[in-house]
This record gives sequence, structure tokens and C-alpha cells, in this order.
Amino acid sequence: MTGNYHQLTLAEVRPGMVLSDVLLDVQGHVLLPQGTVLTEAMLALMPRHGIAVLPIVKDEVTPEQAAATLQHHEARLAHLFRKTDPDRDSDWATATLRRFVTDFRLGAEETPDHE
Repeated sequence: MTGNYHQLTLAEVRPGMVLSDVLLDVQGHVLLPQGTVLTEAMLALMPRHGIAVLPIVKDEVTPEQAAATLQHHEARLAHLFRKTDPDRDSDWATATLRRFVTDFRLGAEETPDHE
């Protein structure tokens, strides 16, 4: 864990805050990597995984930094999936992978299709 962090209860954590360490669930499985900018969707799922306290970087990410990170992830996803058409039904496996990776990286809201 980095030295510049503090433990916050779930009620104190706000979207845009950054994890200072890998977040593990109660079974020890990795939920989110270190450096993840938390979203409302991510925070809403924490109780389901038994998370009550999170290690948060003391220096919060500014809205500009969060926007730059989001833009970076969007550009990276566009590059990774540049040879695939997300609207093509014939390549359902790649479309499914793209949806899951996009949801994870961009913090998309959970829909009933993902449950």
C-alpha cells in the first residue's frame, strides 16, 4: 500500500476518489486495481462484495484529471477494438468482451443484462 492514503468508510467515499491499493473482496479476489478512479456504479456494488472500508489516495483527483483519465481509457479501448464493429451481430464474442472491458474501464452503470 502506498504511504499517502487513508482508510475511509464507504459512506465517506465519493465518486472520483482514487484507490491507493488493490481492492480485494472478502474471499481475497481482486475487485479493482490500484489507481482506479471510483465511480457511482462501483461504489453501489461495494456492499454486495462485503466492502465497508476503502484505501483512498489522500490527494483526490481533480475533475480535469478524471476527465483526462476517462479520455485515455476511451482512446485505448478504441485502439484495442479498432478492427471490430460493435454493431455486428456475427462477432458476438468480441462484442461481449468489448462491452465488459468498456464497462470495467469506464465505470458504466450496471444493467440487468450484466447481473
